[in-house]
Amino acid sequence: MAGFTMSLNLLLLVAMVATNILSLYHLSSTTSFFQSSPSSVPTVPDHLLRQLHTIRSAINHLTTHPPDKSTSVSSTVSSSSPPKDLLLHSKLSPIASACHNYPDLLHEYMNYTPFSLCPSDETNLAEKLILRGCHPLPRRRCFTLTPRNPTDSKPESHVIWSHYSCKTFDCLTTKFPGLGFDLSLEKSKSQFSSYKSELDLPISQLFQIAKSASSVLRLGIDIGGGTGSFAAAMKARNVTLLTTTMNFNAPYSEAVALRGLVPLHVPLQQRIPVFDGVVDLVRCGRAVNRWIPVTVMEFFLFDLDRVLRGGGYLWLDRFFSKKVDLDNVYAPMIGKLGYKKVKWAVANKVDSKHGEVFLTALLQKPVAR
Repeated sequence: MAGFTMSLNLLLLVAMVATNILSLYHLSSTTSFFQSSPSSVPTVPDHLLRQLHTIRSAINHLTTHPPDKSTSVSSTVSSSSPPKDLLLHSKLSPIASACHNYPDLLHEYMNYTPFSLCPSDETNLAEKLILRGCHPLPRRRCFTLTPRNPTDSKPESHVIWSHYSCKTFDCLTTKFPGLGFDLSLEKSKSQFSSYKSELDLPISQLFQIAKSASSVLRLGIDIGGGTGSFAAAMKARNVTLLTTTMNFNAPYSEAVALRGLVPLHVPLQQRIPVFDGVVDLVRCGRAVNRWIPVTVMEFFLFDLDRVLRGGGYLWLDRFFSKKVDLDNVYAPMIGKLGYKKVKWAVANKVDSKHGEVFLTALLQKPVAR
């Protein structure tokens, strides 16, 4: 009897194990069936996952500022917590993902007393953040410093000169004669009216080219336009130009504004804040050259194509690079746009030791794609 009971228990145990194995097999095959079913939910692409990871990382770095090991314990404790207005802004508005790479600069920029004067930016903190891709900058609830007693008869009175070596526009004109700090209209006109080499494109010739093509010039953008000399010369011909500029150790934006023009304080890597296909002309000054990374340059050119209307003009004014790079990299890159070459002039750089050249190109966008 005992042997029969033991045999029965053993049989029940084997049956239970076999049932569990069959159940596991059934579940695994069902799961694989649903995973391979075409009606299942599609997976998220890897590039979207990477972008989501970047956004999450940005928020994490903004809200958890790492302590500075070089400071004392007491100062570390106080600096480890992010400024309250930075946290508030991150909840109200988006912050550029590149900001998370420079938490120290970002926290310094946002470290201020709300509803009082903004800290003096003598270290060009805003410029440093913008050039590093942290743009647009977070909004702040403080009052920007403004010049005291500005008068139209004295342009220098419209600028805060405390963090510049020069204190007048005359000083800047003497120290940097080619940067356009002579704000007179006649100087701006003469700068873009002469023809001294094949690299020059006088404004009068530009208008003749547009007229012969039955194209109208009304609105344009001057990329890296410095003090706005080209925009001022075009304003005299009833053409409105926006000027992108940065304050590199000099008041470029203020100089543009004193001409009655609009300075756009945006870096070259920033998407142009203009709607698609509304601009007749885009001019790229000497700020656009081979120092821009190749991939960034390609995205930049296609952003210019985005804002240009059909039949509009892209003017590369003295683009600087090595001859071999122009032939093998930049010319094919420009060719991807499919523009008509109205002017294409290449000249050697004076006293060139490494085969550097300048390119002046006037390109016309196709009327329709």
